[in-house]
Amino acid sequence: MTSSNKNSSVSRRSAIQSVLGVVGLGMTLPTASYASEFSHIQYKEKVKITKLETFLVKPRWIFLKIHTDASVIGLGEPLLEGRALTIQTAIKEIEPYLIGKDPRHIIHHWQAIYRHAFYRGGPILTSALSGIDQALWDIKGKLLGIPVYELLGGPTRDRVRVYGRASSPEDMKKRMSEGYKTIKTGVAHEQPSRMVENPKFIQYAVDNFAALRQTSGKEMDIGIDFHGAIPPQVSKVLIKELEPFHPMFIEEPVQAQNVDVLADIARGTHLPIATGERIFTKWGFREILEKRAASILQPDLCHAGGITEGRLIAGMAEAYYVPIAPHNPMGPISLASGLHLAASIPNFLVQEQVSLGEGYLKKPFKLEKDGNVLIPTGPGLGIELDENLLADKIGHDWKNPESYDPRDGSVVDW
Repeated sequence: MTSSNKNSSVSRRSAIQSVLGVVGLGMTLPTASYASEFSHIQYKEKVKITKLETFLVKPRWIFLKIHTDASVIGLGEPLLEGRALTIQTAIKEIEPYLIGKDPRHIIHHWQAIYRHAFYRGGPILTSALSGIDQALWDIKGKLLGIPVYELLGGPTRDRVRVYGRASSPEDMKKRMSEGYKTIKTGVAHEQPSRMVENPKFIQYAVDNFAALRQTSGKEMDIGIDFHGAIPPQVSKVLIKELEPFHPMFIEEPVQAQNVDVLADIARGTHLPIATGERIFTKWGFREILEKRAASILQPDLCHAGGITEGRLIAGMAEAYYVPIAPHNPMGPISLASGLHLAASIPNFLVQEQVSLGEGYLKKPFKLEKDGNVLIPTGPGLGIELDENLLADKIGHDWKNPESYDPRDGSVVDW
């Protein structure tokens, strides 16, 4: 290219940016906010994975670091609640495949890890794979100097609605004062639900939800999670009684494994049915969509197959006019992954979270006054762990609750 052509190119670029600045009323080109130590030329050079590290992090999480010979580290969260040591072992078994590989071949690695297992899917393999997938996207974004959502096609929104939790009017008042506009609660009960329940059980649960609605008013969105612990016969009655109070959604009204029962319940109410936290990969969600078993999908990016699979599930759901509400009772790496997915898809509804990263991240996420969190702008997942704050949070022995019915000692669902 001649010198005059170079000057012409610079002049055109300056002119375009100038026009965009005027027309966009202060809008800046996206790349202006992205910092990277790596040039486009460097990105073409070979990059290799050198090591995988996992850390048990309080209260019950696992953080993953994938190291490369380019001094770039990717972060992931390969969690399976109550099975932390099992997931650590699964990561260790996968590590030999990844060592020496180029971390940028994300889809290829996903396919190899998933399909070469022979016994495919399930919570252990896909949870381990999910955390690895998150970390590989983080590395790729960092190498290019852009956020993950830019790699997925660019942002469809600049902020993401998140929800908190409340189980009592006092909790609701606190969440409202913090700025939440969306809340999730559970089914209030004095005793675990039996296969068929009496009016007292139903009334107790409904009265609790009614109190939350009265406290919050009509503008608050309130979802209710049955957690798969309510038998189908009871769920049908309870959902009917909840209808006048307009829950935002009914989550896991029954165990998700029996999609036909879930579809039967969905046909019996006008309330949105949500499910997905215990569904793995696009193949698991396909049946739910085909049978119209839910009108809101909640893939968990720590379980369902990571960001790669979450984006595919969202695309499948869009074809059925079904929104995505990512499940996430986990840590800030999982939240960051969910925010990038939410930012990149058109059919996003709301993002679950229990930690905005205080005590874990150098720059925690912040709940805005409108009940949203701004999408990350840094390269990769856009987060950085605070190693000093993490020092006293390494290690845990958290286990799933072991629940029994006090009336007869029988096992009940958590």
